[in-house]
Order: sequence, then structure tokens, then C-alpha cells
Amino acid sequence: MTTASKPQGEKASSLSSSKSPETPLYIKVIYMTLNIIVACGIVFANKIVFAVYRFKFVTTLTLIHTIFTWIGMMSLEHLGFFERKKFTQWDVAPLALGYVGYVVLNNLSLNLNTVGLYQILKIAITPAVVVLEFLLFRKVQTTRILMAVMVVCVGVTAAAVTDKVAISNLIGVAVGLASVVVTGLYQIWAGSKQKELQANSSQLLLAYTPQAMAILAVLVPMLDDVGFTHPGHDTVLGFRYTPSAIFAITVSGILGVLVSLTTFLVIGATSSLTYNVVGHSKTVLILAGGCLIFGEAMPWKRLLGVIVTMTGIVWYSYLTIQQAGKPQPTVESNGDAKGPSENSPAENGGETEPFLQAEKADTKV
Repeated sequence: MTTASKPQGEKASSLSSSKSPETPLYIKVIYMTLNIIVACGIVFANKIVFAVYRFKFVTTLTLIHTIFTWIGMMSLEHLGFFERKKFTQWDVAPLALGYVGYVVLNNLSLNLNTVGLYQILKIAITPAVVVLEFLLFRKVQTTRILMAVMVVCVGVTAAAVTDKVAISNLIGVAVGLASVVVTGLYQIWAGSKQKELQANSSQLLLAYTPQAMAILAVLVPMLDDVGFTHPGHDTVLGFRYTPSAIFAITVSGILGVLVSLTTFLVIGATSSLTYNVVGHSKTVLILAGGCLIFGEAMPWKRLLGVIVTMTGIVWYSYLTIQQAGKPQPTVESNGDAKGPSENSPAENGGETEPFLQAEKADTKV
């Protein structure tokens, strides 16, 4: 593993000094607008691939997305958005496994559930991370943060139990909950690895995507009906790849790369705080899109649950941002136990992009 020529703090300081003051307001607005469009667009594009074109091969689609991600991250590194860092294969192998697990389960959740329930369950990642950090590291949050997390849990539960589709689709709910747990574990793991290897998530993502592609290539024939012997219409090889279907799959892959790019641009031109706030607007738009594009119902009871959820997540974000502004030692029941790094994606209110975790990244714009 190579080390950077500058200390992390010095490097981050030099980068931050060249960020927002030189960026005109209209450029910031453009970056944020683009990020919102592509982040919402990838959810809708993936759902269209699953629901409209009936491309039900989740592992295959994840492999396609990962290939696009690897090409995109290579391009971003070449353009100077971040610096490549070398690691041993053993350093990043656990992250590759975690990445495969969380992306496959998230895509499967989107395939089996409505867009609204999928997004609500993603918000549940925040309380899941809080619980997992306590179980794994005995890390105890402040009373106010725990209260905010409780509000999120109440809202998510209310939104889920009032969803008639969710009640009749227990398998989808089970997969969604599994994706919440696995994503939470992955985020904690990734945060710990960032601290351990002194690297940001972009450097790690570029390093472990080749391993992730290899793992997915092995899993595709095990989890998807490839159709090596009988390539029927319900197999990967026999699927009717019409021009429109190919276009939809390609667009979903490109949008994943654009999510990564626009995340860099927003954080580079503004701050991770701004990105955090923008993330809440994405949640609202995705929920609205589920109703407008896919005709999902939004009865007042479910809407009330969504409002409670958003209130809790905004409160949680405010408290964590406030806490980051004036550092305080985290209360731990075991003084030797250490939790994940402060760059944990959980700070983004459970907003989990399929290809890049938002962080206080080193960003060149």
C-alpha cells in the first residue's frame, strides 16, 4: 500500500481552501440540479428496466452497473477528481464482498417493492447503522440523536404498514429489510476501512470494483437463469434485447457514473453539508415520482408516515452536523472499542447512491 505524499489533513485543507469561494452561485445550482436529476433518475431507470422491460436478472444488471462504475471511476481518476491509491488484494477483498451484497440486495429490493417502499426502507439505514454501531463497537449516541432515530423508526414503520402492496408482499419487505442491514454493515465496514487505510471511498471503490466484477461474474450463473442450455425468453441469453431495452439498461449504467461525477462536483463546489440537504430533496422527489410515474398510491396515513420519517431524518442530520461542528468525544461503554470513521455514509441520512457513498471526500474541481 502506498501512502500519499501529503498528510490527509494538510491535503484536505489545501483542497478546501480552493473550493466554494471561486465557484459562482449559478454553477453550484447547476451542479446540485444535475445531481438531483441523475440520483432520482437512476432509481426510476432501474425500476423501468425491471417493471417495464421485465429484465428481472438482478445480478446481471448489477454486473453491468459495476462495469460502468469501474470505467467511470477510472475516467474520474484520470481527469484528476481524486488520486489513485494502491492496496493489497486482501485489503479490499472484504469491501468487494460487502459491495456486491448491498448493491444486489438494493436492486432486488427495488425489483420486488414499490419505489416508495424502496426509498422509505433506504432511510431506515440510518437507525440500522446506529444499532449496528452499538452492537459491534458499543458506540452510544447522544440522547437527542437517539430520539431522532426513534422518530425515523416510527415514521418508517407507519409508512410501511399502511402500504397495502407491502403488506401483501412479505418477501419484498424481507428483502428490503435485509438490504437495510447489509447496507448498514457495508457502510460501517467502509468507514472503518477508510480510517484504517487512510483512503477515501472513491479510492477504495476504484480499487475493489475489479474484484466485485469477478465475484458478480461467478454469481450470475448461480443466481440468474442464464440459459446456457435452453435460452428461453425468461433467461439472460434468450431475453429480447430490443433497442429500447438496451437503451434503458445503458442509461441506467450511465446514470450511475453521473451520480458519482455530480457528487464530486457538488461536494467540491459547496460542502458535504449542502450535499446532505440536497439528499433530502431527492427522497421527496423519488417518493413523488413513484406516485406520478408508476401510479403508486399515497393515502394520507402513508403520507403522514413519510412526513414523520422526513422530520426525523432532517432532525438527525441537523444534530450530526451540529455535533461535527464542535467535536465531542463519543460516549462508549467500552473505552477500547472504536467505531467507523467520521466519514460514515450514515451521515447522509440513509441516502445511499448505488455506486458512490457521499462523504467529506478529497475533491478537485
